[in-house]
Order: sequence, then C-alpha cells, then structure tokens
Amino acid sequence: MNVFKYLPVLAFAAFVGQSQAFSFGAADDAVVIAPPALDLPAEAGNLQTAVFAGGCFWGVQGVFQHVQGVKNAVSGYDGGAASTAQYESVSDGNTGHAESVSVTYDPSKISYGKLLQIYFSVAHNPTELNRQGPDTGTQYRSAIFAQNAEQQKVAQAYIAQLDAAKSFDTPIVTKIEMGKVFYPAESYHQDFLTENPSYPYIVINDLPKVAQLKKLFPDQYRAEPVLVKHQ
Repeated sequence: MNVFKYLPVLAFAAFVGQSQAFSFGAADDAVVIAPPALDLPAEAGNLQTAVFAGGCFWGVQGVFQHVQGVKNAVSGYDGGAASTAQYESVSDGNTGHAESVSVTYDPSKISYGKLLQIYFSVAHNPTELNRQGPDTGTQYRSAIFAQNAEQQKVAQAYIAQLDAAKSFDTPIVTKIEMGKVFYPAESYHQDFLTENPSYPYIVINDLPKVAQLKKLFPDQYRAEPVLVKHQ
C-alpha cells in the first residue's frame, strides 16, 4: 500500500511541511498526440467494454467518467486471480493484478481508438515502467487488457504509430494483455475522485487530468460524470 496516498489532510500538510525534500510529483502535463490511424468502426446498438490500467485507478476512472459516450467506468483489478482481487492483496504488488478501470462505452458515440487516444494522452504517462507519479509497483503498470483480437490489433498499431512518430520523449512501455478477467474494486474506491475533490492526492495527481481532458478533448468532455453508485 502507498501509505502516503491515505494520509489525512492535516497529517498530509504537516508531513509536507516537515519534509521539503519529499515530492509527490504533480500530474504530468497531457501530451497532444494524433488519433490512431487504425480504429474500430462505429457500431450502433451494443455497448462495448475496454479495460485500461495506468496507475492509481482513482484518476483513470475519474477521467473516463467525464468522457462523452462512456456509460460506466468501474475501478477494479485485472491481470491476476479472483482469490487475490482485493485491495490489501493487490497493494503488495505480487498478485499479477493491476489497478484497472473497466470502461463501458457506446461505440456509435465514441470509438475504441478515441478512448485509446485519451488514455495515452490524458489518463496517464505511458512511458513510466511499473509506476505512475508517487505510486510504484507492478500494480501501477501501464497496461491495456484487450477484450478481443480486434482491440489488440488496434492497440498494437497505435503504440507502434506513436513510437514511430516519437510522440513521447521515451518509448511507450504499455503492455497489451489478453485473456484476463476484470474484478470490480471495493465500494469505497468507486467514484473516489468525485466524492473527494479536496483530498490531497486527488488535487495533486488527478484533478489536473480531468482539466486536461476538458482542454484537449472538448468535444468528448462531459461536465457531469457518469457515476458507479448512481447506476
């Protein structure tokens, strides 16, 4: 567990005041990147699912909850076994799980490729290996849990496209994982960004991501988030 993430507000302020050398690392600036050259076609009717891991799930969920066409975004665990899909176990970093977000979306309103563009540009830094900001460990890795071969193909092509264009200063480390099962996280993790907008970790690391989504993707931004607990 990253104990600093859960420091109460007053304790957090006191800790920072006593330890000026410690840095939580504010959220990275979003990167303007081209949309994917290869995408899945728009489809009317059936909702689709995409699963992304990119550090603490609070911020990733918070970003996708503000995306037009997203019907639900659930924080959870992916990459490991059902028996270890609990926060206390995943936090040890030895379960194979990554903190992830399962995004249910309407492909007639937003494409899988556009979700990938937001994921790589705004939701996290895809060049950090087994870490994001102040959080370290394989449970914070950058990973796409492709739900089918079509998603895998689009994601692979997009990573190759971004690396070839040198869209980032260093190569993308995002892994594409197949055949894994998503397990929803505990209730207290759901909608955490919306319910705790003044929480220090959220203020420093995650609210800037939502602001960057609004700035860089105004056509995809929705002011009112779609919340798990209001489904």
